Amino acid sequence: MEYKKVTPETLGELRKIFGDRNVLTEAEKIESYSYDEGGKQFSHMPEVVVKAENEEQIVQLMKLANREHIPVTPRGAGSGLAGSAVPLYGGIVLSMEKMNRILEIDEDNMVAVCEPAVITNDLCKAVAEKGLLYAGYPMSTETSYISSNVATNAGGSKVIKYGSTRSHVLGLECISPTGEKLVLGGKRRKETSGYSLLQLMIGSEGTLGIMTKVIVNLIPAPNATVDLLVPFGSFDDAVKASSGVIRTTKVYPISMEFMDILGVKTTTEHLNLPALPAQDKAQAYLLFTLEGKTPDELDELAEKAGTACLEMGALDVFVASTRTESEKVWNIRINVPAVILDNWPHVLTGDVVVPRSVTADFIRRTQEIIEKYPGLQVSFVGHIGDGNLHPLVMDIMPNRSDKEWIEVSDKLYEELCLLGSHMGGTVSGEHGIGFVKKHILGESLGDYTISMMRGIKKVFDPNGILNPGKIFDLE
Repeated sequence: MEYKKVTPETLGELRKIFGDRNVLTEAEKIESYSYDEGGKQFSHMPEVVVKAENEEQIVQLMKLANREHIPVTPRGAGSGLAGSAVPLYGGIVLSMEKMNRILEIDEDNMVAVCEPAVITNDLCKAVAEKGLLYAGYPMSTETSYISSNVATNAGGSKVIKYGSTRSHVLGLECISPTGEKLVLGGKRRKETSGYSLLQLMIGSEGTLGIMTKVIVNLIPAPNATVDLLVPFGSFDDAVKASSGVIRTTKVYPISMEFMDILGVKTTTEHLNLPALPAQDKAQAYLLFTLEGKTPDELDELAEKAGTACLEMGALDVFVASTRTESEKVWNIRINVPAVILDNWPHVLTGDVVVPRSVTADFIRRTQEIIEKYPGLQVSFVGHIGDGNLHPLVMDIMPNRSDKEWIEVSDKLYEELCLLGSHMGGTVSGEHGIGFVKKHILGESLGDYTISMMRGIKKVFDPNGILNPGKIFDLE
């Protein structure tokens, strides 16, 4: 696909649309928009960055870009890991960072209406003040934007009980790649009105439209909760216990997380935190949250869950009985990926989903694959309750170049993702495909399925200008 460059005349039109202060061209100001948290080795520089303040500006931008055949890459917080917001073909990066207002918290209809750049944690705090919960809660909640969560159908720790972002989106307002407005869904929970373009937009990674408004479902805040931290001497025991807890208690936890000892030790040392209980003996930890309607019910559930873990090989069971204790434990789980990214020059991040019953086998076979590559080690974290694992592969070989790392990581990533697919899973559960996994997606799904996706893209985006090069290549 060939695209035109941004000319001085185009820049003049962009300044008329967005104002001088919202049009950036200096290299030092736009360099940070060339990559995401996956790393600078995958960076591609845009020609210009524009910052939208309202919907009409986006309409005018897309009409201009279509007329001039210039690629546009929408961008949220840049917290993704698959390169979805990286401008592969240069052109224009459309930053949504200034459209960051919570427009409404509607307690009667139990919905929140947000602009795209609302930070997820800000939304969670705002609705909590009214006794409500936004349950679409990714682990990047303190940095990611609500529209970015929608764009990748983000998951997180609460999927096991509440589902991924898709389960909580009731409506979207979007600008199409040709500059038309789409109003999809709304403040309602039922709809049978032809094909669901709303569901199609969710998870499309900014390739079908640009979100300008998001309407999400709210629920009453949960009852009393308790967190249990459970160390295990082996991965297998931890994985088996994750299913055993559900069978024993007959309820789904709000969340159930997995951490291996490498990630835990690295994080506690890097952040200068006290060691977790049994850190000298454990190989893996389960961390899960249970909800009960009364203190007595909560105590009973915690006892049942703890007993099930001990019967399945747990070294001990530790109950975080106060909010402070809970925050200390969750702080470690949330920070493992970021700490590992800070500590090694090259880290392969991402996610794979497999049925929960084969997670232990997936971990074992992943370790066998990584042993074939010199100078690598791996740490595992993940949402074990729904089989969503995050292998964090670290490059411990001194002085490996970015080019060499990309070659190694591409081969390894393909092996790990296709392993998950062949075991009944899929190549991504919440981080998306971007450009990092697009060739792997093709191998996993097959030519016919990808051709159907290309056909859908063509209907929405006949000139192929919106976020090109993501999910699959255009023909």
